[in-house]
Amino acid sequence: MRGLRLLRAPAVLTACLGVLLLTGATPASAHTALKDATPAPGSTVGTGTGVVALTFVKLKPGTTPEISLTGPDGTAVPVGRPTVTDGAVTCATVSPLKAGVTTLTYTVTASDGDTQTSAFQFQVADGAQAVRTPDACRGLNLAAPGADRDTGGTLLGLDRTTALVAVAAAVAAAGGAALVVRRTRRPRSRGRRRAVA
Repeated sequence: MRGLRLLRAPAVLTACLGVLLLTGATPASAHTALKDATPAPGSTVGTGTGVVALTFVKLKPGTTPEISLTGPDGTAVPVGRPTVTDGAVTCATVSPLKAGVTTLTYTVTASDGDTQTSAFQFQVADGAQAVRTPDACRGLNLAAPGADRDTGGTLLGLDRTTALVAVAAAVAAAGGAALVVRRTRRPRSRGRRRAVA
């Protein structure tokens, strides 16, 4: 019995590993990989760097990755609306960078429809050479950093989410007021009917 148990454990372990390898390899092959980046992960760039570019493998056609930057002090660095060129390269302008470690976060839609979010860091140093704008990004009409990324991003002078919440609250308040008015009028009309009868 003990011999059988010892034989079963390695067999089960081997079978599990085989299943994991087979099932794990299939979806991963359909996911988007970062092929190249400017600035590159772990690189050192100057504060004058004005454009970031990410090159992806198997980017879903018609989709645009989202890019955000976080400065060394933990605050968001304004990034312009990304533009995809050559079907794989995503370009975006950035505000002047502060010296220190900067984190670039990106969200992409893979060819299989799955969304992935990943991040990497690079160093920004005073006196270091600014990254040259990649050839694929040159000549593009890139949106300025901090420009509204969504054409319908503002409503009533507020960002879209805040405006929609405000409108929903106003509608709820108006509905509640109408209900109160309606309830206060009903007893009066019934009382008048009884008096007339």
